[in-house]
Parts: sequence; C-alpha cells; structure tokens
Amino acid sequence: MSGNQRGGMSSKILIAVVLAGFALSRYYCNSSFNEITGEKQHLSLSPDQEIAMGLQSAPQMIAEMGGKIQGTAYDEMVLRVGRRLVDNTDAAKTDYRGRFDFHLLNDQKTINAFALPGGQIFITAALLARLSTDGKSINEDMLAGVLGHEIGHVVARHSAEKLAQMELAQGLTGAVSMATYDPQSPNSGAYIAQMVSNMLQMKYGRDQELQSDDLGVRFMLQAGYDPEQLIHVMEVLKQAAGPNRTPEFQSTHPDPENRKEHIQEAIRKYKK
Repeated sequence: MSGNQRGGMSSKILIAVVLAGFALSRYYCNSSFNEITGEKQHLSLSPDQEIAMGLQSAPQMIAEMGGKIQGTAYDEMVLRVGRRLVDNTDAAKTDYRGRFDFHLLNDQKTINAFALPGGQIFITAALLARLSTDGKSINEDMLAGVLGHEIGHVVARHSAEKLAQMELAQGLTGAVSMATYDPQSPNSGAYIAQMVSNMLQMKYGRDQELQSDDLGVRFMLQAGYDPEQLIHVMEVLKQAAGPNRTPEFQSTHPDPENRKEHIQEAIRKYKK
C-alpha cells in the first residue's frame, strides 16, 4: 500500500469517526422521561409535532385503505371503545388526551390496526370482523385489546422514538459506508451498512410491540375490560398469518405465541 493510499484510508476513517460521533451525540442528547412507561427515551419530536404529523398523514392513510366507514353501529363502537380506553386510563394524563381519534377503515381484506403519531388510530373492517368469539357479534373486549395496544404505541411515543433510532441508524450507516468503501467493490460498504441499519431497527421494533401489549393490558383493566381477550386477539393474528408467517427472529414483530406469554405476565402484574 502506497503512502497516498494509507493517507486516503486514514482520512476516510477520521471522517467516519466524526460522522458516527455526531450521530451518537445528537441521539443521546435528545432525551425525555416518559411518565407512563417510567422510562427515559431518546426522541426527535415534541408531542405537538407528533400530533401535527399524525393529523397531516391521516387523510392519505384513509384514502389508501378504502376510506372511512361512518354512520354505522360498527364505527360508533370503535369510537366508543376507544374513548373509554382514553378517558378512564392513564392515557388521559398525557398530552394526547384530547387529540385521540379512532377510525374504521373500509378495507375488507387487510387484517390490520395501526396508530399514527399523536393519537390517530385505525382498524380495518377485515380485522374488526374477526374480533368475535361466537362468529356473530363483535367482542368489545377483543376490540379494546386491539385499540389499547395502539393507544400504547401513542403514549409510549414509539413513533418519535423510532424516528430518532432511524436517524441514528442513518448516521451510523453513513459512517460505516465511509469507512468500508472500496473503489474496487463499491457495493461492499453499502451492504455492510444496510446490515448494521437493519440490526439496529429490528430489536427496537420487537421491544416496542411487547411494551404496547403491556400497556394495552394496563389500559383494559383500568377501563373495565377483560384483558384475557387480548390473548384471543393473538390467536386471530396467528390464524391470519397462516403457516408460512415470517419467523420471529426475522421480523420486527414478535410471534403471536411469544406475545401471548408476555400478555399473561402483564395480566398477573397489573392484577396484583
């Protein structure tokens, strides 16, 4: 290796260290204590920014998933159960209390529920139809389990947390790309960097899902719902995924069987 080559390598490593240091410093300096979870979080957004982001994104999500179902007993049930879960639980103590809204989407095929930052919560008609123990009527406790889980994502500020993690991953990805770049094999650095990014983000996704299950149980009990029904929701998700579902270690979402164990632990914890 020539002196020029060694000098070029040293410069790349120095730049990579600076980039990584900046990304880590920005991530760890932006912290906030969450009164609901009792944890310190590294965040990139304020609650007001989360609320604005959710409100701005909601119309697009509604349009992409068949529009909203309105004026029926079903969307009224979703709204009623959602409000009960907010008004009668620790969720009412957060900055999002008056900003929660619950939407029933006219998607008859996709079995899903999700939350946008700041309190916009959605459930598809396809999932709602499966929340039944007798095959006829919707089980409100199962619905409360789904909505309680999504409320958990909001009050635990998982979107803001995830954004901060993604920004950190991007910063570290850039640093790794700089340090490992090889002009003779330009794709090698990008591959390694992407692996680093994926590994960082997978772990956090699982933790957030399990934390939302825990909060869902907590909110169900506080609002007077049966948390055991959240376990039945896991059965619905397991059946919907089918036998070829992605193994847990390759997914950001824990396997429903694993989630059932954590839900049972949460029930025992909060019933004490």
